[in-house]
Amino acid sequence: MNLAAPWFLLGTLVALLVGALLVLGGLATTRSIARFGDPERVRALVTADPAKRRAWKGVLMVLAVALAFLAAAQPQYGKGTRLIPATNLDVVVVLDYSKSMYARDVEPSRIFRAKIEVARLVRDLEGARFAAVAFAGEPMGFPLTADGAAIAQFLRQLDPNDMPVGGTAIARALEQAHELLQRDPKSAEHKRVIVLITDGEDLEGDPVAAARSIGSDGTTIHVVQIGGRTPERIPDVGPDGKVIGWRTDRDGRPLTTELSADGEKQLGAVAEAGHGTLVRAAKGTTGIDQIAAELKKQMRSELGEKVETVYADVYYYPLALALLLLIAEVFVGEVPRRVFVRPVPPAATKAQLRLRRALGRAKEGKNAAS
Repeated sequence: MNLAAPWFLLGTLVALLVGALLVLGGLATTRSIARFGDPERVRALVTADPAKRRAWKGVLMVLAVALAFLAAAQPQYGKGTRLIPATNLDVVVVLDYSKSMYARDVEPSRIFRAKIEVARLVRDLEGARFAAVAFAGEPMGFPLTADGAAIAQFLRQLDPNDMPVGGTAIARALEQAHELLQRDPKSAEHKRVIVLITDGEDLEGDPVAAARSIGSDGTTIHVVQIGGRTPERIPDVGPDGKVIGWRTDRDGRPLTTELSADGEKQLGAVAEAGHGTLVRAAKGTTGIDQIAAELKKQMRSELGEKVETVYADVYYYPLALALLLLIAEVFVGEVPRRVFVRPVPPAATKAQLRLRRALGRAKEGKNAAS
């Protein structure tokens, strides 16, 4: 037996209160009779004592109130099981293609290693749908598809040199990812996840506000932070993908990439606003594999097929019994039903009636003879 709304059982206290009020009413009636006069003489003046019948009416009323609240608690019993189908998973990979991703603190480079691990993530999450956003100063999107290989190919064929606008516009990239999810009509019924992979901070928009808006509709944002506060030189990569030197500023000094304290705080706030996790890459790794393992675990457990017990409502049984008790309480009178008996005249009166009838018949015979 199971109760769908067990807090309604507190209403049975109302039934106890009703019973207490009826008892107090009976005691008050007894005291009133005692003040009126001698109880024995008072009882001799009444035709019936309603105390017992009132007690039964009170019992019926209290039981009816208690059963009504029991019905409100919605009692149920298990009648079987059912299989809940697996929840589909939609993942949008948001990958940073700023030129700092050419840094080689992750071999052979941050961007090359990120592409490989994203492709592995797509393979591991079999059955999920994927979309992709490649971004630097501006985002480029690939819509949701069940063809994970197409997503891997889209990201693999791009390089930071292909980005038309430099920079790290995380906020616009997250908004683009959210738009891809909203554009697909099936996504509203699926588990939605955005995986942001970046090595920098957004100095142009407000990614935390964007993440908060996205997280409010149930979409989770996981953040993979590549690189740390240790400065790393940025290779200069030619159109053929080969390193031709090191990037320098206008004064000829080597350009380096490192994440500031404010940048780390910003990425942590993005993950928190999106109800996700922040993974900081260790030396020589990107951390994407940790997110892949977590999503794979969710697909097996939280999002997998489940067996659920099916309960049948039986609230109508106590409710019907409560109604019957209320009807019975109405028909139970406080005093016995009176039966009127025609009074029997005394013997002398009977003789007088017979004499009166005889005289009447004699008078009628005399009138007929005349």
